[in-house]
Amino acid sequence: MSLIIITVDLGHLKAYRVTAEPAGSPKIELIKTHDSVEGLGKLGGKLSDIAGRFTGGGGKGEVAKGYGEPHHLVSDIRKKLVKTIAADMSALITKEDCKKWHLAAGGRINKEIVENLEPKVKSKLDKNITLDLTKTPKSGILAHFK
Repeated sequence: MSLIIITVDLGHLKAYRVTAEPAGSPKIELIKTHDSVEGLGKLGGKLSDIAGRFTGGGGKGEVAKGYGEPHHLVSDIRKKLVKTIAADMSALITKEDCKKWHLAAGGRINKEIVENLEPKVKSKLDKNITLDLTKTPKSGILAHFK
């Protein structure tokens, strides 16, 4: 049995290979870990413009200011992260050439990630749980998929 388990949230991706040992208990090996700077921290720390720092730009009378509202910035960053995560996962599953794999992702992003996976990779998805297990020790991961 060769199985891949991926645990993911917007800031972390961890992939494990599960292989059957002759003694009967499976061996879990971390094969990839990735931290996304975009998914970590608060939005305010990522934006460098401080309100009032860049004034002007409005032409006559300098009406426009440099502190407009970032209307869809948070959702755009989130969509970009989900697509990047799905692409990374698709590449990993294709590279590992496994017959089946399991996914654990939080409820807010789980469905979006699955929708963005390549069809060939999505067809190999055996179990999908809506839990964030990125901080769970590897010894406790397998118990969630039984």
